[in-house]
Amino acid sequence: MSQSRATTRPRLKRLNLRPLLVAAVGMLAGLFCYAALVFGEGGPAGIVFFVLFLLLLLPPFSLHRTAIALGIFFLFALIGAGGMYLADKSFAAGRAEGEYTVSGTVESAAVKNGYSSVTLSGLYFDGEREAGKMELTLPGEEVRAGDVIVFTATVGRNASLAGGDSYALNDFASGIRYAASPAEYLVTGKTWNVFLLLNGALYDSLQANMEQDTANFAYALLTGNMRVLDSDFAAETRTGGIAHVFAVSGLHIGMLYAAVTLLLRRRCGRWAAMPAVLLAAMYCAMCAFTASSVRSLLMCAFAGGARFFGKKYDALSSLSLAAVLTLFFSPAQYCSVSFRLSYGAVAGMCIFSEPLSRGLRRIRIPSALAATLVSGVASQLVTFPLMVQTFGYVSVWGTLLNLLVIPVLPALFLPLVACAFASLVLPFASGVLLALPQGLLSAVLFLFSAADFSFVLAGFSLGAGVGVWLALNLPLCAKVRLRAWVRTAACSAVALLFALCVFAENATFSGCRIDVSGTERGTCALIRTRESAVLLIDGEVSLSSCEDFLLRTYAGELDAVCLVTEDAARAVNAAAFLPAACIYTAYPLETGLRETDVRGMRAFTVGELSFFYEDADSLTLSAQGCVAEFSFGGGETVFADLFVGAGGGRLKYLLKDGIIRSL
Repeated sequence: MSQSRATTRPRLKRLNLRPLLVAAVGMLAGLFCYAALVFGEGGPAGIVFFVLFLLLLLPPFSLHRTAIALGIFFLFALIGAGGMYLADKSFAAGRAEGEYTVSGTVESAAVKNGYSSVTLSGLYFDGEREAGKMELTLPGEEVRAGDVIVFTATVGRNASLAGGDSYALNDFASGIRYAASPAEYLVTGKTWNVFLLLNGALYDSLQANMEQDTANFAYALLTGNMRVLDSDFAAETRTGGIAHVFAVSGLHIGMLYAAVTLLLRRRCGRWAAMPAVLLAAMYCAMCAFTASSVRSLLMCAFAGGARFFGKKYDALSSLSLAAVLTLFFSPAQYCSVSFRLSYGAVAGMCIFSEPLSRGLRRIRIPSALAATLVSGVASQLVTFPLMVQTFGYVSVWGTLLNLLVIPVLPALFLPLVACAFASLVLPFASGVLLALPQGLLSAVLFLFSAADFSFVLAGFSLGAGVGVWLALNLPLCAKVRLRAWVRTAACSAVALLFALCVFAENATFSGCRIDVSGTERGTCALIRTRESAVLLIDGEVSLSSCEDFLLRTYAGELDAVCLVTEDAARAVNAAAFLPAACIYTAYPLETGLRETDVRGMRAFTVGELSFFYEDADSLTLSAQGCVAEFSFGGGETVFADLFVGAGGGRLKYLLKDGIIRSL
């Protein structure tokens, strides 16, 4: 009887959409090439990944199948490049800098220290509709998501995308074209967008019924708005490798989708996925449709559709289709850190979970622990180089903390969602409803305040190694069918190339190596020989900018910090906290610092490097028979000087044999 039942049970057909994977990678190739050629974002070595992917399409497929795959790849590469071109031209269009009367709708707001950081959409300049969004710093703490405000101020444009500046590219991905800091503003009404109004009402309810730190924690967990968090706590979550719990992503949308589906499954059967997807879509709208939330929403919708039509769900094809749709309608998302990390993490889980799970089963790891361990390790295999490229460090705590946090997160998130939204429906009972989340989140905050996760792997750059590491994932992937010796040879060759790239990127062989970071947050230049390291900074740079720059380039002690600015008194406040033996300025400076050696000298030597202040904001370096002048003030410079202005991006040079050569 049981055998006859087994034979009559309908088999689920595999939903084979793997051509979507070829389309997604082809679109990424087109976007990558445009960004590398026009924005200077990414390096030539990144093409290694796409070349290796194309090679893996060839054997052992038939000529007909190979031709179709290559046709799909190059067609979508053209679509990707064309889409990025149109997005670039659209982003560069719009109003010039100047004074305008602006009105718009508050899309997100973060209140801190008497000010509000606001993202404004639905812009009108002097009564005329204007595309794009605006970043604002407003006085006071009264503004909320969903408010319609008006003000008059000097409006600045976004920074240039040339040079691959990460801040400018993130603004591009977010559609933020303008910035302003008005002295006053007026709230003229509320938006018709009920989801933004819900976001603002949620913030007020949490603030009114919870302690401030806990309320900010709850709001960030619910909406993904990390700007409301205490800066020290936010830094701890990043260095601990668990900041992704505040990005409304697969963890959040997936938990919500799974909970609703489970509740309705007996009553609604295969229709249960539809209300679950609808609720997830409404939740994404409240969070302003972030890249990670849209990716998760699309994958949940595809999973529900596959279940409804009796098809087997293919996660990798679902991820590919989500990427194609997202990048087709918003090509600029390619430059978003959130997009790269979200899609990269899920791609890692799709291609590495199966072989990692088999390995853990062989050593008899408990299934619950194995599942959490597999998801953490698999996602990091892809996101590791992206994390280094984006943040300049790798958390050594990430895998361990995720083993603890991911299993606990449903117990935090689902009660918080239920209680928070119930408090909006029943405001008279909000204090009682939010008491449970208050206790749970307070305990988490206490644990993090007592912990220190500041130990990270930092002070190095992958450079071309980013593309090579991603290429290494291809022959490692179990879904690519290769003979054992071919897989071993391919992995060994790519791994050796990765090691060589990292060594070449970070080693100083001879002469003088210079790394420069020039952004609107100030300018830093790190000069290194085999024995010495000197950091040059201007008067606009902040301590956090200096530390971020050193995280990406140099982990050792500095021999000196040189202030190349007329405002040395301001710059010394940042330099005093850097790991340097002494600080040099063009003229003697009274600082009141007892433990910091500040020297006012026009000429000085650090190892084999000789420096001379032409002026307070102009410094000449002599090394290896080559002379280079550093001028951060925006004045005229002569041929072969190193000049970095605001928004100048990151450059690398090598001084050797009297020639400045770009690496």
